Amino acid sequence: MNFDPERVALALAKSWSLHSARQWTKENPAAGQCNVTALLMQELFGGELLKTRLPEGDHFYNRIDGRRYDFTASQFGQPIAYADVPASRTEAEQGASAAELEALRAAFHRHSSS
Repeated sequence: MNFDPERVALALAKSWSLHSARQWTKENPAAGQCNVTALLMQELFGGELLKTRLPEGDHFYNRIDGRRYDFTASQFGQPIAYADVPASRTEAEQGASAAELEALRAAFHRHSSS
């Protein structure tokens, strides 16, 4: 799949589940998905991992082709004042297990090809 932000967002929305983050709910499917989503996006499309400190903790997202993409911003009730602090995979992995990343990877591949 080529990087098409709209197609990616649609596939992610169908892919998130309790298997990819235990905070997931039907009402807020992006809840808790930032680490695992940012890791998968970097794995598939390259770019950089970024983070912004929020009261709930670090929020992770990506910069791809020089542009910020936060596919999980919808989990928050208000806009984020992004700091765009460079982050490492190790930092993002602290909030996502290997099983969660594998679950999202498998679901994303299923939904992005349909």
